[in-house]
Amino acid sequence: MKTKHIFYLLLLLGLGALIVYRINANNEFKIANGPKAQGGATVTGMVLEPQKFAENLSLSGSLEANEQVELRSEISGVVEQINFKEGSKVSRGQVLFRVNDLELKAQLAKVKTAEKLAAENERRAQLLLEKEAISQEEYDMSKAALQSAKAESRLIEAQLAKATVRAPFSGTIGLRYISEGTYVTPSTSVAKLVNLDELKLTFSIPEKYSSQVGMGTELTFTTSGSSEKYSATVYAIEPGVDVATRTLKMRAMTKNEEEKLIPGTFANVSLPLAAVNDAIMVPTEALIPIQNGKKIFVKRNGVAKEVEVQTGARTANSVRVTSGLKPGDTILTSGVMILKDGAPVNVKLSQPVANTASR
Repeated sequence: MKTKHIFYLLLLLGLGALIVYRINANNEFKIANGPKAQGGATVTGMVLEPQKFAENLSLSGSLEANEQVELRSEISGVVEQINFKEGSKVSRGQVLFRVNDLELKAQLAKVKTAEKLAAENERRAQLLLEKEAISQEEYDMSKAALQSAKAESRLIEAQLAKATVRAPFSGTIGLRYISEGTYVTPSTSVAKLVNLDELKLTFSIPEKYSSQVGMGTELTFTTSGSSEKYSATVYAIEPGVDVATRTLKMRAMTKNEEEKLIPGTFANVSLPLAAVNDAIMVPTEALIPIQNGKKIFVKRNGVAKEVEVQTGARTANSVRVTSGLKPGDTILTSGVMILKDGAPVNVKLSQPVANTASR
């Protein structure tokens, strides 16, 4: 029984000695691998300098034809002549197609005859009125009949003119959907006419940037499948913000003399905003996300200090800080994830970076 007690006592003493040994070893390891000569960890940093910063908004837009219309006949009838080829250029006023107008011509001849008769009756009534052979009322009735006949003639002439469809503006004719002999009505789509010389670029910007964009603002854009850049100028802006999306819609005009751009194409818009001459830019890796925003370490009096910051636009490798830092501050850019507030540091300075922003 005594032997058993002695065994347990020796076992407890051994475990205690092992624990004391490990504690001492860990303390020696921390001392050996800690900051050199208690001077702090060596990290990379940079001194902040105000920079010129040009912010660009990256937006999505859509190209539309400056002028576009679906060609239709205003009257019903059989198409007797088509004077255009699909995909061809046409000029303003050019005859595109004609609808059979024989019936309208017959109606016009009929009303013209009635108009002549009404004119003769009015002339005779005028002579009789001068001789006081008829009353003023009878003359007025003959005059009204003449005016009615003239109005009927003008109505038929207007319908007859609609039998010939002309191009409302110069442009390119698309695919046609009828043939000669097709019976068309005002709801029948014949073809599409598009003016490709200039295109409209429609896009929307967040409401907070609405005061920074105005009429005449220049912008650039690219289209899907192409890296070529095109320029455009803002010419129209909606008078109010869309309450559903909190965005402001606007349009820009771009030249399309070579007709490389196609209406309906998706566009990637780069819209420049007002340049800032004293922006504070920090590398992306210097920022540390926290619950209520972001923080950054700054060297003050030889130690690292946490500073909460507000950020704005960003570039490929840097972020604009709008509050929390000032020119002349030394920020820490590497090894920040292992730093603690108040820890001593040795800073190796690097050069600041400058870029144009894109949001």
